[in-house]
Amino acid sequence: MPSIPWIIGTIVVLLVILVLAFAGGFQYRKRVSEREISSAEEEAKRIINDSIKSAESKKREMLLEAKEEIHKNRTEYEREVKERRAELSKQEHRLQQKEETLDKKTEALEKKTEHLNSKIASVEAKEEEVHKVKNAQLEMLEKISGYTQEEAKQYLISLLETEVTHEMAAKLKEVEAHYHDEAENMAREIITTAIQRCAADHASEVTVSVVPLPNDEMKGRIIGREGRNIRSIETLTGCDLIIDDTPEAITVSCFDPVRREVARIALEKLIADGRIHPARIEEMVAKAQKEVNSVIKAEGERAVLEANVQGLHPELIKLLGRQKYRTSFGQNVLNHSIEVANIAGLLASELGVNAALARRAGLLHDIGKSIDHEVEGSHVTIGVDIARRYKESPEVLHAIEAHHGDVEPHTIIACLVQAADAISAARPGARRENIESYIKRLEKLEEVSRSFPGIESSYAIQAGREIRVMVKPDQVSEDEMVLLARNIAKKIEQELTYPGQIKVHVLRETKAIEFAK
Repeated sequence: MPSIPWIIGTIVVLLVILVLAFAGGFQYRKRVSEREISSAEEEAKRIINDSIKSAESKKREMLLEAKEEIHKNRTEYEREVKERRAELSKQEHRLQQKEETLDKKTEALEKKTEHLNSKIASVEAKEEEVHKVKNAQLEMLEKISGYTQEEAKQYLISLLETEVTHEMAAKLKEVEAHYHDEAENMAREIITTAIQRCAADHASEVTVSVVPLPNDEMKGRIIGREGRNIRSIETLTGCDLIIDDTPEAITVSCFDPVRREVARIALEKLIADGRIHPARIEEMVAKAQKEVNSVIKAEGERAVLEANVQGLHPELIKLLGRQKYRTSFGQNVLNHSIEVANIAGLLASELGVNAALARRAGLLHDIGKSIDHEVEGSHVTIGVDIARRYKESPEVLHAIEAHHGDVEPHTIIACLVQAADAISAARPGARRENIESYIKRLEKLEEVSRSFPGIESSYAIQAGREIRVMVKPDQVSEDEMVLLARNIAKKIEQELTYPGQIKVHVLRETKAIEFAK
């Protein structure tokens, strides 16, 4: 076992070794730290030097850019200054020219003013001379007439008052008479239209049909025992049977042309069959109704085909077919509608507008006449309601509404339908008037207009709806033309019978002709 002194010695040795080792390590770390610090200082110096060099380089670059920008701005400024100086020079030149022009105008104006002043002075001198002459003439007139100026003025005023009062009274009387005549004509027209739409006996040509009989014994069979057969026919058809002394004929009277046609066909079938009793009458009326409906449909389709109109509602086609049995002034309404459609389409083609729309409006313009016996109102109003009900276009509705001038036409289609309707109705032979009477009416119209003094010539145009009168300018003054036109119109109203109205157009023209030789 080691002794204590040895252990202590060992410990002391170890302590000495540790102290020496610590001292050696400290010196080593110190040397390493000094080397790292010196290296960092060198690196920092290098970085600082590089930064200084970079900053100086950038400074030089920025100075160069600033110099370039200053040079560029200076160049731009000098250019703008040059342009402004040039513009100012031009404006100065223009102002100088204007000033020179203004000086010239001022000088010319001064000369004109001097010339005008001299003319004014001359005119004033002449006015003074005229005034003296006028006073001398007035004094001479006063001596000759025995009236002073005021007395002559009062005399002339009183004379004019008397003449004007007389002419005023005559004019008022004439105007009252004219409007009275016009009111009478309008009243006659309204009454005539009402009578035409009323089932009156005297309108036989449009409200009755005549059914021929094989013999007069058939009248008794049609009447039947205690009148049961005739009552049955009238009840089923809605028509009146007129059985009078007319030999071998029965008159069917009804305001509705379709019902009248049904009654006529049923009577013809009953007469041909020979069996006449209420049951057979009911059967024949039903057959006649079917036959008439078939004809109505076929005629409507024919009208649509002839007018080349497509896409019509089936109910409108049926209403068109009903027009086959409707007449207006003796003119078949269905044929008239087809004619108006064709004329309107031709006019539209000539003008370069929608011909299909014009034909459609022309075909439907009188559609209201199909049921105007059943519905209250004018055929124009009824037609517009029907067309609106079946979704017709606004152009067609307006053409129907305007074709008689109830509203002002504001589309080309409406004007074309209006013109086509007038052409179809006014052409010779279209309505209840033969060619001979038509020509006689036109000749009579020209004769009446030529019966006044101062007339050079007269011409009836527009199918007799207008008379153009040429007057002699040396015999008829412009003031007398108004009275002449009114007198001609009044004489036409008194002596002629005509449909609608006649426009009296008086023309006065003065010509001067010379030849250069």
